[in-house]
Amino acid sequence: MTETPPADPKSRARLPRGIWALGFVSMFMDISSEMIHALLPIYLVTVLGASALTIGFIEGIAEATANITKIFSGALSDWLGHRKLLTALGYGLAAITKPIFPLAGTVGWVVAARFIDRIGKGIRDAPRDALVADLAPADLRGASFGLRQALDTIGAFVGPLAAIALMALSSDNFRFVFWIAIVPAFIALAVMVFAVNEPVRHQADIKPWLRFADAKRLPRRFWTMVGVATILTLARFSEAFLILRSQNVGLPIALAPAVMVVMNIVYALAAYPAGALSDRIGREGLLAVGMACLIVADLILALGATVTLAMLGVAFWGLHMALTQGLFASLVADTAPQDLRGTAFGVFNFAGGVAMLIASVLAGGLWDAYGPAATYLAGAAFTVVALIALAVSQRGSQLTHSAG
Repeated sequence: MTETPPADPKSRARLPRGIWALGFVSMFMDISSEMIHALLPIYLVTVLGASALTIGFIEGIAEATANITKIFSGALSDWLGHRKLLTALGYGLAAITKPIFPLAGTVGWVVAARFIDRIGKGIRDAPRDALVADLAPADLRGASFGLRQALDTIGAFVGPLAAIALMALSSDNFRFVFWIAIVPAFIALAVMVFAVNEPVRHQADIKPWLRFADAKRLPRRFWTMVGVATILTLARFSEAFLILRSQNVGLPIALAPAVMVVMNIVYALAAYPAGALSDRIGREGLLAVGMACLIVADLILALGATVTLAMLGVAFWGLHMALTQGLFASLVADTAPQDLRGTAFGVFNFAGGVAMLIASVLAGGLWDAYGPAATYLAGAAFTVVALIALAVSQRGSQLTHSAG
């Protein structure tokens, strides 16, 4: 097995071209996806007559499908020794399914579109994250994941901004916006195919066959991190509920995408600095700060009754994302052997997929039965548990290190 070589002084000046290319792929696909997803909860409720519980099921099944698929695509990328092929296939599938959204006339069609779109996401994400780890210098790994996440998140607020403008220009024509969203999806696919070059892997680094027993080679620190992330995912239900909460306290329908704009501006601004800082001071302390930000967000969203407070809660939600998502990805890359990185990202996302399904369905059920406050207070409670689990794991690691 070969290890990623440390960066020499010159490589510190800039990250590899492939990292930037993958970031722009993520950015364009997110512009497309968020133009649709920022409007989808409102479209489902006001046009198709869906309930909050239905939205919870749709979002939970969609995200769970994506994350469960990742365990197989990640392991397959380890076996094939080619991560770009699966990454491009996933982006391609997501692009060609985008026209289903403007054509959908019932909730069932939306469910089908989300399901197929998320299969594409599931196919691409674990191989893509493993490809980032393969391309990144070892001492710039946090910065590399932070940059990709930052560019991804730029797309995640440009998309809703475009949706707002197009809704205004088209007199709230949802389907018109969904049609325009197809264009950046195919730009993302083109950048993936023509601008990303995969590093050569030695034959010794390629597994001869897919083996579930390989998971036993993943270290204890990896499994501990997966456990903490899974608990946190129970608190981090679909952002669709952020949009519904903002509308609930008085945000006009035409401005619903502003929720994702606010969240993702904060996310984009903080993601790269958080990743770069974690390269210097370590990951776990910043993770704890991110969890604290989610608790603050949940409390504001539970108790606040104005659009201003809702947006403040959304901003804290975005800050928590910046301080946790890229760092968890960096920890997967830090702890997994190079020849099992795809498998490791797959296992990590499988656990997150199951938790996301539970979280979104629970959020929708609590919302319908007891109101929005119950949903967010439950999220805060799960986050406290995750924070305690992180502290316990850190204490255990320190004691093990001291004993050694």
